[in-house]
Amino acid sequence: MTQGRPLLNRRLAEFGTTIFAEMSALAVRTGAINLGQGFPDTDGPEEVREAAVRALRAGHGNQYPPGPGVPELRTAIAAHQQRRYALTYDPDTEVLVTAGATEAIAASMLALLEPGDEVIALEPYYDSYAACIAMAGASRVPVTLHPEPSTGTYRLDLDELRAAVTPRTRLLLLNTPHNPTGTVLTREELAAIAELACERDLLVVTDEVYEHLVFEGEHLPLASFPGMRERTVTISSAGKTFSFTGWKVGWITASPELVTAVRSAKQFLTYVSAGPFQYAVAEALALPDSYFTAFREDMRAKRDLLAAGLADAGFKVFKPAGTYFVTADIRPLGESDGFAFCRALPERCGVVAIPNAVFYDHREAGAPFVRFAFCKKPEVLEAAVTRLARLR
Repeated sequence: MTQGRPLLNRRLAEFGTTIFAEMSALAVRTGAINLGQGFPDTDGPEEVREAAVRALRAGHGNQYPPGPGVPELRTAIAAHQQRRYALTYDPDTEVLVTAGATEAIAASMLALLEPGDEVIALEPYYDSYAACIAMAGASRVPVTLHPEPSTGTYRLDLDELRAAVTPRTRLLLLNTPHNPTGTVLTREELAAIAELACERDLLVVTDEVYEHLVFEGEHLPLASFPGMRERTVTISSAGKTFSFTGWKVGWITASPELVTAVRSAKQFLTYVSAGPFQYAVAEALALPDSYFTAFREDMRAKRDLLAAGLADAGFKVFKPAGTYFVTADIRPLGESDGFAFCRALPERCGVVAIPNAVFYDHREAGAPFVRFAFCKKPEVLEAAVTRLARLR
């Protein structure tokens, strides 16, 4: 304490150590299989790793790269958006490379929000959203995705979304495919969101890092809808698609005015990062369609393996349409407190999961749900399923 007040400012006072750090430490202490934190346990394509090695040896990016990102990567990002979604972006003025999607989100919130603004986010939401909104001095307004046990899915209530918009609403923060529920917003839902954003003159920031992990439906960037190209900041990254999460290479695509605004904040965060890795990611984005298809199908098989094992263990499973997380309801096991359940699970059967309630403002709505990551080797998932069977 100094001058009679806490050291941590009040905007961040509600955010302590992340649940991921807590549960990962618990996994280490107990020797449990960690299905909590969402990172793969294998590296991505060898040719991409070798591209990073070549860049290092050639001295590419070992010093500060250009602030917006190396030209090769910005060109590759623009080409990816054109090839995949028929979205045209100028690599010089409409693409910005960031230190992962997390920095892209932070820079977007810091750049685009004023104190007193409201931001609508779909809950459950990735935990950095709340912290970034708070750092910008804005207020978060959660709109809850509702579980539908009959279909094993989560759905967005568009009437609730519309009702949440007030004269103070500045921005919608969306995530599709959605972590942690695995929801992939449909064409009809996205069209309604686009119509609402245009009608109320809202900015939209979309987190699309799981764009290549859609098992049911299809990924449709909101920026491709009428009226959205000039009001949407689209965020993605290399970590989830190429299984090099430690490289922290992300990016935004947006209009020149939005990119300039976000870059104004980003330059005072990391300034630049991941120089040699940027060259490698440029090559990764140019991989043939066969890579992306095989990657998705491999992850689909892992999803199915874990989902079936969770169901056999007695959970009610919400099978995700995208991402690499499965949400499970613990109430069929006679439990109702996800925090208590997850803290006891490593001792009970040697597996770590994450309580979904940490992703909610309305904690009671997420209380009986837990999240498991399936981006692991099949033998690791099989071992986890065997251990979880003890819950029956």
